Amino acid sequence: MRSYDEYCAIAKSLDVVGDRWTLLIVRELALRGACRYTDLRNGLPGIATNLLAERLRELERAGVIAREDAPPPIATALFRLTPRGEQLRPVLEGLIRWGVPLMTEQNPDDAVRSHWLAWALELMLLDRQPDGSPLAIELQTGDSPIVIETRDGKIQSRLGAADNPDATLTGPPMPILGLLLGLHDLAGAETHGITYHGDPTLLDRIGAHVFPTAPPG
Repeated sequence: MRSYDEYCAIAKSLDVVGDRWTLLIVRELALRGACRYTDLRNGLPGIATNLLAERLRELERAGVIAREDAPPPIATALFRLTPRGEQLRPVLEGLIRWGVPLMTEQNPDDAVRSHWLAWALELMLLDRQPDGSPLAIELQTGDSPIVIETRDGKIQSRLGAADNPDATLTGPPMPILGLLLGLHDLAGAETHGITYHGDPTLLDRIGAHVFPTAPPG
């Protein structure tokens, strides 16, 4: 790991987590908890096996992650964030909020994982009727369904199917994200391959905190 050789907190931080893939490894562990090596590989499409192993060793030396033996009958190592590593969670959340406007475009080769989308939606959405009855909307997109729920005035997200969803949205992730964040209406989303089942007024219940304009270009 190369150093910036600067007596600056930002530079010192980047010495630890600024290399390619490093923060994405932290993302996977923050989202999923303790992970096997194969779990990390699946959540990091495109990373070389030797590079993942190298990054894990570096993060372990830096005290960001810890390696432990999985309980029987699983005969493998698990990786988890240490308390020091957990302190990076607000950093990741800040990057999500800053980066969501960049998701108005999607390259054809971009990988998609539902747990990435679920975290972004939970951070960006709010319940416009916090005193209303609980609401569950199932998103059938990505590699796994996502359930967006209103509970106690807050938005929560989870992977998996809802038992009795109040509405379902099916289609590609980018127009679903745009619809939920208010970039276009349901009619516009349907022209981009979205199918909606349920009362259309339910979508008025949830919306974005703030959706800044995407940077020019």
